Amino acid sequence: MISQLSWKVGGQQGEGIESAGEIFATVLNRLGYYLYGYRHFSSRIKGGHTNNKIRVSTKPVYAISDDLDILVAFDQETIDLNSHELKEGGVVIADAKFNPKLPEGIRARLFSVPFTDIAQECGTVLMKNMVAVGASAGVLGLPIEAFRSVIEETFKRKGQKVVEMNMEALRRGAQFIHDQVGGALPEFELAPADGKKRLFMIGNDAIALGAIAAGCRLMFAYPITPASEIMEYLIKKLPKFGGTVVQTEDEIAAITMAIGANYAGVRAMTASAGPGISLKTEAIGLAGMTETPLVIVDTQRGGPSTGLPTKQEQSDINAVLYNTHGEIPKIIIAPSTAEEAFYDTAEAFNLTEEYQCPVFILSDLQLSLGKQTVEPLDYSKVEIRRGKLLKDEELTPPEGELFKRYAFTEDGISPRVIPGQKYGIHHVTGVEHSETGRPSEDPVNRKKMMEKRLRKLQNFRFKTPLYVDAPHEQPDLLIIGIGSTRGAIAEAKERLEAEGYRINHVHVRLLAPFPAEALKPYMEKAKRVAVVEHNATGQLANQIKLHVGMPEKIRNVLKYDGNPFLPSEITNACKELVQDGHLQRLS
Repeated sequence: MISQLSWKVGGQQGEGIESAGEIFATVLNRLGYYLYGYRHFSSRIKGGHTNNKIRVSTKPVYAISDDLDILVAFDQETIDLNSHELKEGGVVIADAKFNPKLPEGIRARLFSVPFTDIAQECGTVLMKNMVAVGASAGVLGLPIEAFRSVIEETFKRKGQKVVEMNMEALRRGAQFIHDQVGGALPEFELAPADGKKRLFMIGNDAIALGAIAAGCRLMFAYPITPASEIMEYLIKKLPKFGGTVVQTEDEIAAITMAIGANYAGVRAMTASAGPGISLKTEAIGLAGMTETPLVIVDTQRGGPSTGLPTKQEQSDINAVLYNTHGEIPKIIIAPSTAEEAFYDTAEAFNLTEEYQCPVFILSDLQLSLGKQTVEPLDYSKVEIRRGKLLKDEELTPPEGELFKRYAFTEDGISPRVIPGQKYGIHHVTGVEHSETGRPSEDPVNRKKMMEKRLRKLQNFRFKTPLYVDAPHEQPDLLIIGIGSTRGAIAEAKERLEAEGYRINHVHVRLLAPFPAEALKPYMEKAKRVAVVEHNATGQLANQIKLHVGMPEKIRNVLKYDGNPFLPSEITNACKELVQDGHLQRLS
């Protein structure tokens, strides 16, 4: 028996590739396996190669695998593009319709299965993806009845007849394999899973669920890859909690409406990707100047401009740090797993109200759209803290003037009210203002107001600014990453340690205010530091140099071709750094 395997399905967009992967993975999730899935798809609605790679394991996994055990192909292009990942002795299950052939040098076993013909016999050619999933189940020895609940949930709205047609397509696909080889392939027999119930979700769903748990009741957004799933999830769920989603005409409307809703006292958010964040820039400054709470999600993708809308990158680090003219305080949280995305988003709503400044959730495409196993969430960990939002009984008649909404305070955070509260009347504007909000260009007032706003975060504390796996007092190498690279780095660390290297791993979970004092001791102990990130200029490494120093120790491990890091790529790059310290770029 094997404890894990990697399965990939590929073809043209619109052929049911995504639903095939979804159904296959959901069944294995319900059987109790741990999963990690990543979709490669084109920037168009239909056509263009797409694939869904899913890793299945009896233990937790947080990265895509280097290689591939089973490739399911709906066209020759899928075989040509992906067969190099196959292990020796791997399996290709392909539609007989296109007369599949393995490229020269690929030592795998080819099963030519008539997906299209069998589907047509079962009722419609649209079910060829179910035949393919059934053939996969046949190879692995998965019971077809294990698929019934998922098939019923997927197709019940179309009637019981459609459910049974899809079940028959699954059975026929599995039976074809069994007729060819006499049963399941013993070399692909998975060790039994523990059968426990766990969530299986993308990071965007975790972010949306975290927002609901935090009491967010309004979301304003414009559709954009890879952020749209946050909006789509909340469209379905928020109304059940008395909330709603507004799809706005553009990104500027989305953020300004979110600012207005927060000013009115509702917990509201917006979510976008790089191009949308660029459009939101001026309004981010408005939230900072008016000290209005605001949660913004940035799901990074390939840039600049339209760039690579459906591909992985982490090149918005500078953008979220410096994305408004002038100077305002902001908090930037960078989760690295779907579980962290849930809890971090819930906490972001507390922080934005406590510090009255914009809070970013910095995700990336791999985290946002990659689907992974998540242990049951603990909702008791979510608390609601509204900072200095005054209750009616806390307000007293002002002495001959308006309420001092922007009162000078020692910690820089002023008492806050919402419109309509008695004795809470004040002026609000995006220009510099006095304590009551009236426009003011007085130099003395300007200096005091700037200093007030900027000292908000002087004593800021975030519960877990770093994820730390650092058992060595004198490591050969410290690997630092951010966002979705955590899983691949963790696997690389395990492989390097198996070869005798001493490796520490620290993942940055708070980008601003930068946790320099927390990170510094780990860097001081290390002979060298490898900063792993998905961009071409080492944006995270540059922040570390700026805030912590030690540039002579730091080396970049960069990848910016649109694909996620594989554990082997980080392993090989880090070996070179340990041995000779040369700069390593992956492309």
